[in-house]
Amino acid sequence: MLTADLRKDSEIWEMKPKAELFAKVQESTRKDVERAFGVLQSRFAIVKNPAILWDKKQIGMVMRTCIILHNMIVENERNGYTQYDTSEFEEGTSTRSSNVDAPNTSEMPPNLANMLLIRTHLRDRQLHERLKNDLVENIWNKFGNDEDE
Repeated sequence: MLTADLRKDSEIWEMKPKAELFAKVQESTRKDVERAFGVLQSRFAIVKNPAILWDKKQIGMVMRTCIILHNMIVENERNGYTQYDTSEFEEGTSTRSSNVDAPNTSEMPPNLANMLLIRTHLRDRQLHERLKNDLVENIWNKFGNDEDE
């Protein structure tokens, strides 16, 4: 029992620099992603709503479209020439809803079944640990030596 505890402690000590670097990179990346989604959500209502029943291709097309539109708007605003009234496009207190009601059907849509299967797969603890360890190693190999310089 003591030997196993010592081995576990040495593994934790060996992983500490890698775990610290992983946490630092993950926090920075998470903040960037949250900031980007916040910008898109504030500009496009379609990004605010759940996309559970959409397939990956639809989500990808919508996100790319929103990003392209956002970049076009930013570029246009940067140039400082708006020759039209944009107030009609701005979000305000509107009674309109962008929510879409799901049809009443007793059959489960195929993409919902896929979503449930993917969700179960993502919650596999062993797979999660293996992927996380691979990511930690990848980050360490990519950025680990930068701190020594």
